[in-house]
Amino acid sequence: MTIRFILLVNKQGQTRVAQYYEYMRLEERRALEGEIVRKCLARSEQQCSFVEHRNYKVIYRRYASLFFLVGVDGEENELAVLEFIHCIVETMDRYFGNVCELDIMFHLEKAYFILDEMVMNGCVMETNKLNILAPIQLMDKSS
Repeated sequence: MTIRFILLVNKQGQTRVAQYYEYMRLEERRALEGEIVRKCLARSEQQCSFVEHRNYKVIYRRYASLFFLVGVDGEENELAVLEFIHCIVETMDRYFGNVCELDIMFHLEKAYFILDEMVMNGCVMETNKLNILAPIQLMDKSS
């Protein structure tokens, strides 16, 4: 699975986490985020969670007040990406205890650390929640 970017966005369209796995200039990132977020937030609940935008396939899912958006290559399996999004949410739920937007805002480095443990260079490396959270819990114990 080749992931190009992961975005966590609230219902107002404000980006809370943006992790890119390919080089893109800051202006391009802002434009891409704006276009994709507007497109995904404008869709109704009855529409599917897959959107094609430029040369990306964007798969998104809403959990409470946060939208989790993952941009992948066109040939990736959408259901596998949806399952990966669910794994991200379950992992953050286990760490934060029912993750919400405030948890992400006040512990931004932990959210990035969880993503870094799961994805490396655009490839999913780990999906076991215990293995992902073990280094973070060690850091928490030492501080």
